[in-house]
Amino acid sequence: MLLLALSGCMSGGGVKPAAGGKDEDVSVIRARAVERWDLLIAHKAEKAWDFLTPGYRETKPRAAYAEEMNGRGIHWSKVTFGSQECDADTCKVRLLVDYNLNLGGLAGQVKSASPVTETWIKVKGRWYFLPEQFQPTKLGKES
Repeated sequence: MLLLALSGCMSGGGVKPAAGGKDEDVSVIRARAVERWDLLIAHKAEKAWDFLTPGYRETKPRAAYAEEMNGRGIHWSKVTFGSQECDADTCKVRLLVDYNLNLGGLAGQVKSASPVTETWIKVKGRWYFLPEQFQPTKLGKES
């Protein structure tokens, strides 16, 4: 419930209603999660920004998010959907993300994959990605 309250407090204007005015079903999360990663892989983080919760978008302008995500030293190359566990308004999505990392020197470029677990929440009938630092269990904790 805290997650829902937090998303409500953080959501503001500019939230697009789901297509046709209906709530999106959990079946759309797979497509949205993979589509967001495909945009990040293509260095189109300015478009991936639209998948973030409205509250997070209020804290991070599109250009700043795009610069941060597109400028990372790690280069993602592929995403594979694993699974999802959902309740009415929250989903945990598991993905496998392939990446390339240039370590320099003799090590050169390293290719690997990493499991990723994301939290997606429903805000005004639409599913959005909630970055880890905005999740209630992470708020108020020092790094």
